[in-house]
Amino acid sequence: MASRVVNMVLTRVLQLLVLACLASALPAAVGLYNHLMITPQSPVLEIGTNFTATCMIINTDEVTAEDLYWNLSNITVSNEQYTKINRSSLNVTIPVIGEKYEWLFCYCKEVSNHVCLNKSKFRHGIILTKGYRPGKPENLSCEAVQVKDQISSTITCTWKNVGRSTTDVPTDYTLYVKEMSGNERRNETKGNSAQVFLSIFPHHMQLKIWVVAHNELGSIESEHLDKDADWFVKTNPPSDVKVISEKSFPTSLLINWTHPIAEVYLKLTYQIRFCQNGSQSWTYVPLVDTDKYIQSFRLQNLRPDTVYVIQVCCKNAGQGRGYWSNWSTNATKRTPEDRPIGKPDLWRIIAKGDRVNERQVQFICKDPVFANGRIRSFDIMIKDNKEKVKNGSGEWERIPVNRSEADGSSSQQEITVLKQIHLPDKKSVKVCVTAINSVGKSAEASLVIPDKAYGVRDLAPVEGLNLSSHGGQLWLEWKSSIAVSEYVVEWAADGRTDWQREKRSTRRTAIKGNLEKFVCYSVSVYPIYSGWIGKPASVKAFLEEGAPLESPAITVNGKPGRNDVELVWNEIPQHRRRGFITNYTIFYTSGTVLQSVTVTANTTSYTLRSLSGNTKYDAWINASTIQGSARGFNHSFTTQKYATGEIEGIVVGVSLGFLFIVLMTMLLCIYKKDVIKENFWPQIPNPGESTIGTWSPHYPLKAETPKENCLSGISVLDVDVCDGKCVYEEDKANLPLKKDKYLSEEHSSGIGGSSCMSSPRQSVSDSDEGGDMADTTASTVQYSSVMASNGYKGQTPSSQPQQAIFSRSESTQPLLDSEENPDMLLQEGSRQSQRFPRQPCFTHTAQNKDSTDPADCNKREMEQQELLEPLDFYPLEEDSEQTTPTEGQSADWLPAAPVSSYMPQLGGYRPQ
Repeated sequence: MASRVVNMVLTRVLQLLVLACLASALPAAVGLYNHLMITPQSPVLEIGTNFTATCMIINTDEVTAEDLYWNLSNITVSNEQYTKINRSSLNVTIPVIGEKYEWLFCYCKEVSNHVCLNKSKFRHGIILTKGYRPGKPENLSCEAVQVKDQISSTITCTWKNVGRSTTDVPTDYTLYVKEMSGNERRNETKGNSAQVFLSIFPHHMQLKIWVVAHNELGSIESEHLDKDADWFVKTNPPSDVKVISEKSFPTSLLINWTHPIAEVYLKLTYQIRFCQNGSQSWTYVPLVDTDKYIQSFRLQNLRPDTVYVIQVCCKNAGQGRGYWSNWSTNATKRTPEDRPIGKPDLWRIIAKGDRVNERQVQFICKDPVFANGRIRSFDIMIKDNKEKVKNGSGEWERIPVNRSEADGSSSQQEITVLKQIHLPDKKSVKVCVTAINSVGKSAEASLVIPDKAYGVRDLAPVEGLNLSSHGGQLWLEWKSSIAVSEYVVEWAADGRTDWQREKRSTRRTAIKGNLEKFVCYSVSVYPIYSGWIGKPASVKAFLEEGAPLESPAITVNGKPGRNDVELVWNEIPQHRRRGFITNYTIFYTSGTVLQSVTVTANTTSYTLRSLSGNTKYDAWINASTIQGSARGFNHSFTTQKYATGEIEGIVVGVSLGFLFIVLMTMLLCIYKKDVIKENFWPQIPNPGESTIGTWSPHYPLKAETPKENCLSGISVLDVDVCDGKCVYEEDKANLPLKKDKYLSEEHSSGIGGSSCMSSPRQSVSDSDEGGDMADTTASTVQYSSVMASNGYKGQTPSSQPQQAIFSRSESTQPLLDSEENPDMLLQEGSRQSQRFPRQPCFTHTAQNKDSTDPADCNKREMEQQELLEPLDFYPLEEDSEQTTPTEGQSADWLPAAPVSSYMPQLGGYRPQ
């Protein structure tokens, strides 16, 4: 503590002395222009330390130290960091942080008008430059390289810079080389290497070399290298390196080279390394075998028929002296061939045969691991395993191998297809194979192909097979078995098959073949039981998985339904999957909402449900692996407006309804047939049953008194007998003109009594022309009867005088076709006359008995002929309805009713 106080006192004393010196050294002109001054001026500060500055008041009594304050980078420094030295001096202590320079100012408060008016004289500032002290250089090394056949006089040194530096305070380095004679040479640099040029390289002399690092904050030296000058020498590599191969020594190569520098300058020692061509694993010859001044060396225990790459380097002899030269250029040579060591690696591929109960077996093999030369052929023998064949009794077949030397030099063993046979399932064979090169034959390899039943029954597979990808390799694990002699690991992809053999103690191994990324391999492990092959345990695996290259294209199976559709797709080709498919995701949208469904990887169809009818959908599918997914192409479909069977259901329903209505109608018609018949087909009076048929001139017709309820449809005309006769005689000449017309009317009119239910209507016989009137009365037929007191045309009237009466009545019975078409009546009548032969004439006598007297019959026929003549016209009463008369006819006269209404002698006959 006391020493610290002493140091502080000494520091203050030194500051006062410095201030006094500066004040005395300042010219008088400075005081005239500024009243504040900071010491020290523009210092270089070490980052991480504290800096103390002093502000002094000169040539004025206006202010004191209490009126001063400090600013660092426009920030006022806290009063706690101030120290008052005296009335005119004020110290400030600040930490030095950051690498960028800063400004430190001393200001005076405005305590008077003089200070306010002369602000520029009451302030002063300095710049603070920051940096780091230089670090001690480390790992200094120097070398003098060979130029042509001598060592260069230039010494190149390198070192490691230690510590930090800033742009404001950089660190420089100076390399020093001092010879034994006392000559010292130097070279300055800002980096970490430098060269020193000597007049001549001082062989067998001591040199002292070191580096000094320095800047504005100080300097420091590195460790000194004080060694023999040859210790810094680095020669060229040996030249003319040659390798000699001797046929009698298939496992040896002889190496020769030339010294790079004369022994007078340096005595060298050598180092040799070699490796197989294409390998980066070098083998070094022990230094104890080459640490001498030699120019040749023999490499031994090499593999026959193998290309080796050999390199040689050298350095100054003596332990720990000098630097090794660079390695010489590659010298390559192939060792001579030798007889193959080991057996061929025999294997088989079994596939289904072309015939039933037959296998197709292909035998393949690799060269022996130590083929010791290019295999030129294989000898193979296939024999029945159940037969005992003596040595030499089998038939060997030679399989030539066409392979170039370049193929044989490859590190990857070539696979040779030996033979392919068709083997029955019940047959077992044993295969023996040997490999042959230019020197000799290898040992024999054998393989047993058991019959199919035995192989399935007894040779169990391995258990607990697991496979994983790690470190760019596929690793397999399985459980061991005591009975197994070895294991064969087989992998196949895209029609290519490879395999490797593992020892019986192997539990975990990696596939040693060249596997490709994103390729699916089928890996199988076969247990071998003393040459017999057991059943394999297989698993599929990828060395590395990726996203699929494509996704399936979906299609619609059949036609879309109304609310569902079945989507189908094909699996992605194996070479396009690049990994195990974990799932498929189906996306579909109708333009508003995107929906998705995820299905398993073994699914190739899916039915979308709850769709909207008559709607267009876009659908696609994504195939996914653990590394990503790929999207397929869009497929559009439109759902049906009606569901399947819906239209058929509607049609069937309507048809059943219609059939039901028809059946009900038919049943109703059958049940109500009498009512329907009465409404649609009213009963027509039968003329044959009319009482007019019994009327006879001999028996006067008794006029029936109309009933009270029938008088409304009857019109009665009183016609005098005389008037009737006059009419008859007067118009008789005119009647023949219309005879044909009335004749047709006679035969077509119906006969019937008056209708009690009819109402008075206009007669259809009022006029021959009124077509419109005929239409209005088409459903009404008027029947009329005339009852006269006197006989009509010779007929004997009743003894009782009676007044002639003309009566009419209306009926709703429609006319017959013959009545509506009078022109057809004559033709019909002629046919009726042919169809019905003349009937025998019967006469009704007074005794009510019919007679067939010829005279009576002739008389009846004559009377009937007379009845066919045209009828007279009879006057109507004034209140009766009249129609417009035809041409040549008086309006007061209308034609009489049809003749059938007047003639009871026709017997009521009416043509049907």
